[in-house]
Amino acid sequence: MHCRLCDSVRLVSVLDLGATPPCEKFLTEIELDEPETTYPLHLRICQDCLLLQIPALITPDETFTEYAYFASYSDSWVRHAKTFVDHAVTQLDLDAQSLLVEVASNDGYLLQHAVAAGIPCLGIEPSVNVGAAARERGVPTTTGFLDEELAAKIRAEYGPADLVVANNVYAHVPDLIGFTRALRELLADDGWLTIEVHHALNLVRHGQFDTVYHEHFQYYTLLSAQYALATGGLTVVDVELLPTHGGSLRLWVRPDGVAQPSPRIARVLAIEAQAGLHTADGYSGLRSRAEVVRHDLLRYLLACRAGGKRVAGYGAPGKGNTLLNYCGIRPDLLSYTVDRNPYKQGRYTPGTRIPIHPPEHLDADRPDVVLALPWNLEAELTSQLRHIRDWGAHLVFPMPTLHPAVFTDSGDAR
Repeated sequence: MHCRLCDSVRLVSVLDLGATPPCEKFLTEIELDEPETTYPLHLRICQDCLLLQIPALITPDETFTEYAYFASYSDSWVRHAKTFVDHAVTQLDLDAQSLLVEVASNDGYLLQHAVAAGIPCLGIEPSVNVGAAARERGVPTTTGFLDEELAAKIRAEYGPADLVVANNVYAHVPDLIGFTRALRELLADDGWLTIEVHHALNLVRHGQFDTVYHEHFQYYTLLSAQYALATGGLTVVDVELLPTHGGSLRLWVRPDGVAQPSPRIARVLAIEAQAGLHTADGYSGLRSRAEVVRHDLLRYLLACRAGGKRVAGYGAPGKGNTLLNYCGIRPDLLSYTVDRNPYKQGRYTPGTRIPIHPPEHLDADRPDVVLALPWNLEAELTSQLRHIRDWGAHLVFPMPTLHPAVFTDSGDAR
């Protein structure tokens, strides 16, 4: 294996999660009797450029041509997107003469707010079914995988973008250098690029192994993101630490030479260095932290089963499928899960084959325990599921450590 950023062969193992199916390949009932392909899920660190990565064993075409994830089913994520758009419009003086382009724009969860604000925009979305949902919302969307050729075509047709948004996509591209150059091609010479991506600091520090799955090819610190963006002539000029997805980076990026870096760059780099993540040895603790999560969760579920308690899940996110497969959880320990996304309802989780029902099934069945698989949405789910107390059920989150929800009188998490 060669590093996809610097081509080094000096990669060392950080975490081996075994072999699992792709996390978004939800099974139909007919497919339950068919073979299911699995791929190794083995995380390594490059000792030269410190890019944390897995081998590219599946192609984006296999994952994203038809996709199961629709961002708008998370209310908190839609609010997060609106807050960002409102801020960007004000801070960057965007108006009716500007152009905002979002890469991997999904179902229009973000660009719908640009449309409402009167900002010309374009979404680039590879998934045919998800892009169709965006167009139904009135969000202009082109179908395709961003590469240098598509970027040049879009720039020629629409002009350079004043703002390019790339939320939770910079980890999803195996051709990292080509994708970075395509981002630069989209961007005006004085424009802005913003990237949101899960922060490897939280992955390692808190044992967030469930963010590792086959469509996430690499995982960034600020330092490794700087190295990657430099290959496209791009400089990180500011950074924010966000709580989303268990802890993310928001990178504010400009073409080289346009602006000086904010002091926040040095502060975040210092935090990473103090955590040991500017050397390969600093990643060695992830394996033991992942094992603690697995053992604690299995002990809890086995105790529930021994005590006659029925456990159901809430949500069927990609991260949940890494968790279920790594822990070896099957329907004997988790009877079913529910999800708001109609695409997933009536299907089964990959590998573990746990049935997925609409949320109403939870209220009709009234299990004793609800295990929240998208644990990063704790505040949102604690509010949505406060009613399960009416029949005496407990809401439990598996990460970063196993813990029950704590309700206030309003139903919000404390």
